[in-house]
Amino acid sequence: MQGYILRIQKIKDEDCIVYILTNSSLVKSYRFYGARHSKITQGYKLDFELEHSMTFLPRLVNTMHLGHRWLINRDKLFLWQQFIRLFYEHLKELNDVEEIYFNVLEECALKLDKQNAKRLFIEAYSKILEAEGRLHNCDFCFLCDYEIGDKVALARGFLPSHEHCMNQNGFDKDEIEEFFKTKKSLNLSDETVNRLYNILLDGF
Repeated sequence: MQGYILRIQKIKDEDCIVYILTNSSLVKSYRFYGARHSKITQGYKLDFELEHSMTFLPRLVNTMHLGHRWLINRDKLFLWQQFIRLFYEHLKELNDVEEIYFNVLEECALKLDKQNAKRLFIEAYSKILEAEGRLHNCDFCFLCDYEIGDKVALARGFLPSHEHCMNQNGFDKDEIEEFFKTKKSLNLSDETVNRLYNILLDGF
């Protein structure tokens, strides 16, 4: 079985509860002396097995870290772990999950070595919002229901609104609509990407 570690919860001594996202579930497992092992790290991809118990959580055993070259880049690892935390907060109440979440992480992990992390993550964020039916067009403000002009402000989940309704500067509406349609950030400036990334950090 393979999956990405979304969260590590330290408990007594050096033992941990480890939350792992696979292609079909969010696995909650117990790892003896997990704090001693560098491969039990948030954001790492593992190949692993579970030993099931009738009385407690399944034990995480036979783990192997499936690494990527970009893990030695501290900046990219930091941004990756930020993104991973959002996944945990979004999925933590679930046991069974749709494959889209694992696939998005897999795509990001494969591309992160050569691509800009913030651009990659806002693209991934938009794909998840669309898959969940929550990526809206920019025609109407979600706060007042009136039509939006040339500038669109965005709230958490990329919800569109008027600048005055959100009390913040907006984005060029045509640029944002193109981004929502293509899920590509190539035509967005670095400033726009940074602003969109800060919205992403608010959560799914």
